[in-house]
Amino acid sequence: MDIHHLVKMANQIGDFFAAYPDHDEAVRSIGMHLKNSWEPRMRRQIIDYVHQTGGPDLKPPVREAILGLESRTAVSGEAPGDD
Repeated sequence: MDIHHLVKMANQIGDFFAAYPDHDEAVRSIGMHLKNSWEPRMRRQIIDYVHQTGGPDLKPPVREAILGLESRTAVSGEAPGDD
């Protein structure tokens, strides 16, 4: 999938959860949505994108959630992006 499309979709998810009054809850909710709704290859692609470029066009909470996805999979022993 085109990375620009993934970035756009991730930022739209971030816009939805931006209304949450608690920043940490918003970041967790973005991450959960990405984990539960995106295919593993989509998650892997956006994680790789953040590592390669820093994700300059991602909104800060979205970037934070994406990096959190990677750390959660490392702690659980899953390969990043696997279900």
